[in-house]
Amino acid sequence: MQPAMINESEDQKSLRGASDATETLRNFLSENRFELNSRLPAERALSTELGISRTLLRKALADLEAEGQIWRHVGRGTFVGSRPIETASDVAYVSSRTSPRELMEARMLIEPGLVRLAAIHATEADIRDIEHCIHKTKTAPDWRIYETWDNNLHRAFALAAHNTPLMSLFDTLNMVRRSVVWTRNRRVPLARKMDHHSFGEHDIILDFVAKRDPVGAENAMRGHLETVANKLIESMETR
Repeated sequence: MQPAMINESEDQKSLRGASDATETLRNFLSENRFELNSRLPAERALSTELGISRTLLRKALADLEAEGQIWRHVGRGTFVGSRPIETASDVAYVSSRTSPRELMEARMLIEPGLVRLAAIHATEADIRDIEHCIHKTKTAPDWRIYETWDNNLHRAFALAAHNTPLMSLFDTLNMVRRSVVWTRNRRVPLARKMDHHSFGEHDIILDFVAKRDPVGAENAMRGHLETVANKLIESMETR
């Protein structure tokens, strides 16, 4: 009986070590705020920097990959975000056949549901990431940088839902949104309005998420996207 008790204790210790390693890696990603699809340091360097064994590091990497926070490519490394679809031609094909109306309809089906889940599942680290992105949108020096951080913000809301299949759908839709074919449909001004409607709307969505109000968060995101759709239509009509 004694060896069995020792083995059980060792198993429990191993599980705790793996859980701690995953949390260490999660905090590392949150604190460093890597750009989407940026490459992480090599395993040897990352193991040394985090102070964990490479065995535990690989387990932590597998855990975060399953969550959709990172993806790995053999021979190339580990990257931040969900694994992209296989070819750029797939995105170009979908983009070439997508109208502004279709894109906004898709966003209004997916994003309110994601933020509803975020109000249920978001961690404190998720909330901090969202707050950081909101701050960056408000302090962006020009419109293109604002749009980069707006994109990061919506992805941060989606990540907070902690739903891998929906995150994959979101990332695919986001690539279509950001494609060249899509952006050529409208002009992007250089100046950024200091009173842009999205600032207050983003704050409201975050407030509902932080208060754990799924219905409020969902309705706030839907209202925000309806405003975006209306503004987009106005800008295209005045081109």
